[in-house]
Amino acid sequence: MRRPARLEEIARSHPGVAEVYAMQAGREERVMVRPDAVDDFGAELIAREVARQVSAELTYPGQIRVTAVRESRATAVAG
Repeated sequence: MRRPARLEEIARSHPGVAEVYAMQAGREERVMVRPDAVDDFGAELIAREVARQVSAELTYPGQIRVTAVRESRATAVAG
C-alpha cells in the first residue's frame, strides 16, 4: 500500500491537480486537473512530469501509466 500512496503524493504536489487515483494495484494513475487552472497543454505537461518524477523516485517492476484528465461540463435545467 505504500507505493500507491506515494504515487498519489507525487501527483498532488503539482499545481492545478484536483484529484488523484492510483488504480490497478499502482499500475495506473489518473490525475484530474482543474480545467480553469490548467489548459490542454498544461495537462499534458503534468502527465509527463509526474511520469518523470515517478521514474526518478520509485522502484517498480514494469510500467506505470499516468493519465491527466481535464474535463469541463456545463449543465442547464429548464422549467
